[in-house]
Amino acid sequence: MAHGETSCGHDHHHHGVAGAALAAELAAAEARCVAAEQRLTAPRRRVLEQLLQAGQPVKAYDLISTFGGEGPPAKPPTVYRALDFLEKQGFAHRIESLNAYVACRKEADGHAAAFLICDCCGATREIEPAASADIITAGAAAGYALTGVTIEAHGLCADCRGA
Repeated sequence: MAHGETSCGHDHHHHGVAGAALAAELAAAEARCVAAEQRLTAPRRRVLEQLLQAGQPVKAYDLISTFGGEGPPAKPPTVYRALDFLEKQGFAHRIESLNAYVACRKEADGHAAAFLICDCCGATREIEPAASADIITAGAAAGYALTGVTIEAHGLCADCRGA
């Protein structure tokens, strides 16, 4: 079974952001963009909103199909450009093993990202990886100036283990 496919029959609970919390996250993103002299354009804002609401990794084609709500889907380049911007600004991460994107709710710029990914329900939790400093140091010793470290770990979340 491929990563991201569900294999169990119990209910899954994903914790997306909604209401006032969503408005606060989007306002904070807008403020970070202003401080960095960047623009959170309407398409960028919409894609970030979709990622925050999902509360789990989302594939680009799902973002494209739901981008316009009840209206027509977005053109793929619109969503991919928005995702590229959100990644570069630290608002989203790409999870390679799932070929999906997830909102980053950490405030720190350029932090290393580590994800715990449930192979049953797809729940994903971002954690601060202690090993990232060692990887950056080892990269520097080998002559590399690393621009990012992303670690992905797969297993079962507590809810799925208990079901």
